[in-house]
Amino acid sequence: MPSAAARLGRALDPRHWQLALRVVVVTTLLSILAMLAVGAYLSSVIADGLYEQRRDRVLEETLEVRTDLTDTLTGLAGATSTQQQDASNAFVQSAGGPGGGDRREVALVPVETSGVVFPVASSDSSLFQEVDDEFAAAVAQQPDEVLWRSIGREDEQGRTVPALLVGTRVVVPGVGSYDLYLVFSMQEEQETLAFVQSVILGGGGVLLTLVVGIAIVVARLVTIPLRRAAVAAERIAGGDLRSRVEVSGGDELARVGVSFNGMAATLEQKVEDLTELSRVQHRFVADVSHELRTPLTTIRMATSVLHADREHLPEDLRRPVELLSAQVERFEVLLADLLEISRFDAGAAQLEASREDLDDLVLRAVEDVRHLAGARGCLLDVRLAGHGMHAVVEARRIDRILRNLLTNAIEHGAGSPVLVQTAGSEDAVAVVVQDYGHGISPEAARRVFDRFWRADPSRARTLGGTGLGLSISVEDARLHSGWLQAWGQEGAGAVFRLTLPRRPGITLARSPLPLQRSFDRADAGTYSITPTGEIRIDPAQLPALGELSPTEEGGPR
Repeated sequence: MPSAAARLGRALDPRHWQLALRVVVVTTLLSILAMLAVGAYLSSVIADGLYEQRRDRVLEETLEVRTDLTDTLTGLAGATSTQQQDASNAFVQSAGGPGGGDRREVALVPVETSGVVFPVASSDSSLFQEVDDEFAAAVAQQPDEVLWRSIGREDEQGRTVPALLVGTRVVVPGVGSYDLYLVFSMQEEQETLAFVQSVILGGGGVLLTLVVGIAIVVARLVTIPLRRAAVAAERIAGGDLRSRVEVSGGDELARVGVSFNGMAATLEQKVEDLTELSRVQHRFVADVSHELRTPLTTIRMATSVLHADREHLPEDLRRPVELLSAQVERFEVLLADLLEISRFDAGAAQLEASREDLDDLVLRAVEDVRHLAGARGCLLDVRLAGHGMHAVVEARRIDRILRNLLTNAIEHGAGSPVLVQTAGSEDAVAVVVQDYGHGISPEAARRVFDRFWRADPSRARTLGGTGLGLSISVEDARLHSGWLQAWGQEGAGAVFRLTLPRRPGITLARSPLPLQRSFDRADAGTYSITPTGEIRIDPAQLPALGELSPTEEGGPR
């Protein structure tokens, strides 16, 4: 079961989202980015426009105030210092407003005067703190220019509001020189900009809502037909080949629906044709098998008579009679295998399962091939789990798989030992049959279950197999929802592993036994979980190959 972090990561991964959700999310994000860019641009343009407009008016007002101050000071030529001070105070208060106007404050600083005139401000002395030495020096160096810069001023609520500080020098012959400083509040412009930004933000929110709604509608227009197609595809995959997509309109999605319905109709026809072909093939194989059984029975009876009386036949006829008996036996097995394969192809194979012990089935299969192993001089090393090996299986089919695996291991093991091992887990039981003979390559392991396939066509089947044994075995394993797998190395050996679920409905995830194993015989015991011993068959204790009956010589491949 995936962890909480894995589930969260999967939920946050856009690749696992529904198409409609991805469309809405992507559209929303792009719309937000677009509106932020447009809003920032508009806010910047409006702010620059308000600033420049206010600055131009400020410069115009500054020139007017400087002209008025020049006229006022010109009229004070020859006045006393007290008269000049009083006139300066009156001018500053009238120009800046009582206590400092809401929009403009004025400060007058004498530089060179004929009398004693003190600096005066329209509001309070804090206005002089806005004028630093650098700005005052710049005004002194450019007496004919009007200089300005942006500053921040605290209002009555303690908030910092933007303002413009303007400075210029007024020189009146006979009166003296004065530095005129004006501070213009830009609070109204700031409030206007804030209002415009709030309007842009509100309009952007409304527009974003409309865009999300449009994205949802568009996504549904696209995803609803796709969802219908997906449902129809799932029904077809489930076996309902008559499922179709409802098509309306003439757009691209409608064309997709028409193409899907055409594909479904073609698929239905192809499946019906293949089903009919499979039925005909199965019936043909069954009929041929049935028709061949009658002459085969006659041939087998005649062959049995000849084989039983072969000691009285001439020497040159004994061997042909033995070969004929063996081939008739093989032909009968081949007919049975072909009939079984036809059942799998037609889907007519039925599983009659019951609770069985896999260790018991393995011992039964080992007992069946004991004489063949002895004839080959092959040692059977059986290592059983010993307990907990029960599973719901069909004993006949599992016995057939085990006999096929053991017979193949004996035939291709070149007289080397054959390791048989079982093990179980919570959900599965498994058996491994490993030989140390000719071996198979990884490429051959992928084809070893093909019908009539042989890893080495030049090497004859010494045990008379039909070439269908492993094909039938893998079908039996699939019927149990199990695995039958092969692996090996050329010149080292081969490994076959059968893994079965303990109960129907369990999906296998892993096997209790490894498939890729060492071919060092000293390591064979390292794979045993609870070994219970071995069944060792010495060649001297068993009959020679010539003493075996034809039935014992036969075996599946």
